[in-house]
Amino acid sequence: MSIAFVREKEGGEAFEDLPDRPISPHTNYVTPEGLAQIEAEVKRLQAEAARTSHDDKADTARITRDLRYWTTRLGSAELVEKVEGEAVHFGSTVTVEREDEHGKSARQTFRIVGEDEADPAKGSISYVSPLARALTGKVVGDVVEVNGHEVELVAIAQPSRS
Repeated sequence: MSIAFVREKEGGEAFEDLPDRPISPHTNYVTPEGLAQIEAEVKRLQAEAARTSHDDKADTARITRDLRYWTTRLGSAELVEKVEGEAVHFGSTVTVEREDEHGKSARQTFRIVGEDEADPAKGSISYVSPLARALTGKVVGDVVEVNGHEVELVAIAQPSRS
């Protein structure tokens, strides 16, 4: 049967059933920067909700859904400001060396952050990612295996906070 002949909900508002964004089952650790990002997103969505017409059901549904997500993430955020020690931990910036697809040595640097602030293209990975999990607790010179590949930890920079 063609979709053209299927009766829509009253008013044709299928977007009212917009599913919630999934919430991670992991502890919501955040860096100070990550907490600021979450707070900014809540404020931005609150402002967007205030200026959105209630007649615009699609935007209202999207904003409401996203605001629920970010408000929940803000409420569950556990700020990790500074961890002592020389080993890799949440907030560390690590440099690793591994072989690329051509067998040449390649170095990459990442900061280990919370799930919502992770952006590998910009140099940050989630603390629950396979690489971060393999490196946590390791020190310079340690070699770990991630997805069948060896990765050597060549540098660790701990966050500097006052």
